[in-house]
Amino acid sequence: MSKQVILTALVDNLGAEGDTVTVADGYARNFLIPKGLAMPATPGNLRRVESLRKKREASLAAQLEDAKTAVTQLVKQSYTITAAAGEDGKLYGSVTSTDISDALKREGIEVDRRKIVLEHAIRELGVYDVDVKLHPEVVTKVKIWVVGPEGEGVPAKKPAAADEKAGKKTTKADRKK
Repeated sequence: MSKQVILTALVDNLGAEGDTVTVADGYARNFLIPKGLAMPATPGNLRRVESLRKKREASLAAQLEDAKTAVTQLVKQSYTITAAAGEDGKLYGSVTSTDISDALKREGIEVDRRKIVLEHAIRELGVYDVDVKLHPEVVTKVKIWVVGPEGEGVPAKKPAAADEKAGKKTTKADRKK
């Protein structure tokens, strides 16, 4: 036997919120409905879901407009994050999406840390283009400058003489002198 249900949440391999699907009676009765993932497809529930869908579409359109205006603010400038680093430019910690969100907040732009897409935490000084996913249809890149405490960017290379001295091995004869 099968039963029609209205999904109240996204269910993998089945459908999205608001979809009307036909599933096995036991799957609906024992899993979907008790977990709050679906409700029976009665005429009253169908009308209620339709009104909720219209409200959700209006809300999503408003969120899309907000995201588009936020993009114009984000791309106007670059953002600086100061972090402690060693001489070789490696950070003692790392710059995460929370740090980037805080840097944007200091500039007056509210972006949730979960909307900042970093594959890996930033662990070196430098300039990075970071993806910000403000809406499923709106993704932008933000330029982030990670600098040391004195404001230096990418660390300077050691002088050539120091490199030669560091690379030179001492011999037994050199130690006797």
